[in-house]
Amino acid sequence: MSVTAYCIFCCRKIGTSGPATKSHLPWNDIGKCSSCISIKIKLRGFVFITYEVLSLKKLLKIDTQAINQEKLKSYVYVRPTSLDPSEYQGITYQARREIHRAVRKILETEAKILRRPFNEDHECALWLLLKRSQSEDREVRLQAVQELAKNSHWHGYQYSTVAQACDQRTAIGLARSKDIDLRFFLPPPSLPKIKDDYPIEDELRLLLVSLPQSGIDPCVQYFTSLALRESSQTLAAKRGGLWCFGGNGLPYCETLSKIPSETVELFCLQALVQHSKVSSHCDKIEAKGGLQLLQRIYQLRKDSAKIQRNIIRIIGNMALDERLHSSIVRAGWVSVLAEVMKSPHVIQSSHASRALANLDRDAVQEKYPDGVYVLHPQYRSSQPIKADILFVHGLLGAAFKTWRQQDRDGSLDQKASEGEEDYSQCWPKSWLASDCPALRIISVEYDTHLSDWKAQCPVEAHRKSIAYRSNELLDKLRAAGIGERPLIWVSHSMGGLLVKKMLVDASKNPEMDKIVNNTRGIIFYSVPHHGSQLAEYSINARYLLFPSAEVKELSKDSPALKELNDDFLSFAKEQKFAVLSFAETLPTHIGSMIKLHVVPLESADLGIGDLIPVDVNHLNICKPKKKDAFLYQQTLKFIQEVLAREL
Repeated sequence: MSVTAYCIFCCRKIGTSGPATKSHLPWNDIGKCSSCISIKIKLRGFVFITYEVLSLKKLLKIDTQAINQEKLKSYVYVRPTSLDPSEYQGITYQARREIHRAVRKILETEAKILRRPFNEDHECALWLLLKRSQSEDREVRLQAVQELAKNSHWHGYQYSTVAQACDQRTAIGLARSKDIDLRFFLPPPSLPKIKDDYPIEDELRLLLVSLPQSGIDPCVQYFTSLALRESSQTLAAKRGGLWCFGGNGLPYCETLSKIPSETVELFCLQALVQHSKVSSHCDKIEAKGGLQLLQRIYQLRKDSAKIQRNIIRIIGNMALDERLHSSIVRAGWVSVLAEVMKSPHVIQSSHASRALANLDRDAVQEKYPDGVYVLHPQYRSSQPIKADILFVHGLLGAAFKTWRQQDRDGSLDQKASEGEEDYSQCWPKSWLASDCPALRIISVEYDTHLSDWKAQCPVEAHRKSIAYRSNELLDKLRAAGIGERPLIWVSHSMGGLLVKKMLVDASKNPEMDKIVNNTRGIIFYSVPHHGSQLAEYSINARYLLFPSAEVKELSKDSPALKELNDDFLSFAKEQKFAVLSFAETLPTHIGSMIKLHVVPLESADLGIGDLIPVDVNHLNICKPKKKDAFLYQQTLKFIQEVLAREL
């Protein structure tokens, strides 16, 4: 306003002034007026440019309101879209849409070409990875999950975003990623509160009574009926003998009167494990709310490794049925399994690894039935698998404890001052996996816990023979992909007889040709090829080491063993695979009264391959003292030589 008034004043001065004394004065005033107008125009131009720049900046600025709220709350906020069509017209909307398309195209092109994670500060990176994790291209999905997992610089709210926005397949892939951050997973859904004195075993009984009683082992059927009939108080009052769960042998048994409620739950869960091996029963378990019930028991029994292990075993069996995967994920089991995978205890982590592998249909082609455990690799890996190593324990051994490092003597530990962290709970998983990372290492376990139960089962005479176990294990191993790659068998004690029986049976079945043709070698640890003196000792000693039905076949020069050995030698000479046998030279102490040489040197001699005597007893023949011990180094040397071409 002041500039305009000044110009008018100058014009009036020109028009009303008297005779000019000098002709150039009016032009000077006009020049001053022009300068004012020029200043005004420049000011207006500056204001206009500033306004346009601020408007453009506002258009290009990312609205972080939802992000700021996301940092405070664990929700995904979606901006509501207006239904007014007038807001989607005009140059402002068009410019915004074109800029958004251009930026998105650049980022997607960079992701496809460079195959590397985006700048972690860029908010679009997270959502683009989530979109890629749902791509129809399997390789793109796997790469996206890998980039999500390995990026350790996500913000806290971004982990929550992934947990809520990712699909089922991505969540499972993240759970099977090494060193994954548990913030990627939603916690299990909240369950209705119950009273502190509410007996949880009653719910287990209700679940068991709703399941069919067909298609399960007769002994399990008997004990299921017993669990349904008796109360925890009655069982505690009986204070009956020893009960074993998990097939880990007498040292791991506990009395029925120790923790009545926990024992009853274990009792019911053991029966439920057998039900979960039947596909139609798994449907019933899911339909009756079994997944939620197991989740409640799992959370309540965090102090019981046995209960938790049996529950995860049930989940692993149910995961064999792909139709149940969505129900398992919705029940919150992915986050639980991801946490257990980080457990320092090999048994716990291996059970969780099996369950997740059965859920992960995107990266795993094989399925792992009950009793088949992958020791390596337990996570998703870009390392190609070149061959398989299969460990088979004795009939009353275990998939993990049989293959542990030799137990240390307390006095020797003090002298050596070695920490417990150096001790290997399972040397195939810790030692062999690090020396031969291109191998898939599998350990099998059969249902020996029924043979361990001291209580008399009405159908106890019905025992599973070696022939029955051979057919059962062959079907499981075939489902796990055994035979698709070069294979080495590693066996201890009567597990070696089972391996021989499986190979002889497979050679007679055309459907098992791959297992036969891909067998490259076998390692026998004190296998009684020609029988054992064990059968000559008392019934207690026999029950301590082997099931009663198989003890008869352990008699020295048993016709059954001789027939099996002859058939195997004929088969082995035809296939020409490598054989390495270790033989014990020291007697084994059984309790405080019995000292027994379980497998003499002559019985451990198969007749083909190398035989190496070792100064250890029967139990320690498969348990090296340390990684550089002779026993392990010879085993490793055999594996590397036999698989030299593959490795």
